[in-house]
Amino acid sequence: MAEHHHHDHCECGHEHHHAQPTSQIEEALKKYNLDVKDEDMKAAVQKLIAEKVHENDTPEVKKFLMGSVELTTLKTTDSDESVLAFTEKVNQFEEAYPTLPHVATICVYPRFARTVAETLEVEGVEIACVSGSFPSSQSLIEVKTVETALAIKDGATEIDIVMPVGSFLSGDYDTVVDEVRQQKEACGEHDMKVILETGMLKTAANIKTASLLSMYAGADYIKTSTGKEMPAATPEAAYVMCQAIKEYYDETGIQIGFKPAGGLNSVMDALIYYTITKEILGEQWLTNKLFRMGTSRLANLLLSEVVGEETKFF
Repeated sequence: MAEHHHHDHCECGHEHHHAQPTSQIEEALKKYNLDVKDEDMKAAVQKLIAEKVHENDTPEVKKFLMGSVELTTLKTTDSDESVLAFTEKVNQFEEAYPTLPHVATICVYPRFARTVAETLEVEGVEIACVSGSFPSSQSLIEVKTVETALAIKDGATEIDIVMPVGSFLSGDYDTVVDEVRQQKEACGEHDMKVILETGMLKTAANIKTASLLSMYAGADYIKTSTGKEMPAATPEAAYVMCQAIKEYYDETGIQIGFKPAGGLNSVMDALIYYTITKEILGEQWLTNKLFRMGTSRLANLLLSEVVGEETKFF
């Protein structure tokens, strides 16, 4: 098999991902620049923020960002009642603000996929479930794949998993690729996001490597963080991940989506991630399909700025 052609097309038109032995994983990584220095990233990000963010601080961009929000509730206290009410807010939003874009996704735990699927009335809003023993990713792979398959059976249209961070940090790239691949197989044709938990990866080189391994193994999106570990998303991590997505696209022609999540606390944070994506990946990534933001508090903040007064809708 060619070293890097991991997307094998079968007659049904779907892509299938096959585990590769270590040597092939190492061969694939050799095609990319992994010599990335933390201080270089920091300087590049600071320059980009200083020079470019202000031009994106417009009502149009804020409207676009509202349409890229993955409205998320991942609390220990979530219940069928609370998730139903959460979903009803999205239904009511379309009536209350018919000229504004609806959110991209409602993101919940797998046990609530059915509740969202039965309650959601808005066309074009995806139902994402965190799966695979989120946020630790420390259950057995058999449990992870079953959880993913059940979430999809119950109505999830997208799945967010956490890369096995412990395996990655101990250099066991075989396990990383194999577990991501098996969970992608459990998703079938549904999109899967791989959360890198960048705050635990520490270095730009690790973040770049983890991004590439995840894409290689079948991720449709790469996502910064669970929001359950600190530090969560940072502009530096986003910068490295977008560079990896760009290099992967240049190498394979496959467009992988990007999702900053965790610690998005202000409209300025959202504008920074938008700007990084725009500058590194370009306009073609600025769709609510390829650019997503995982957050709950940001939806109200963006809405407040778009309508011009403080509004707590969600």
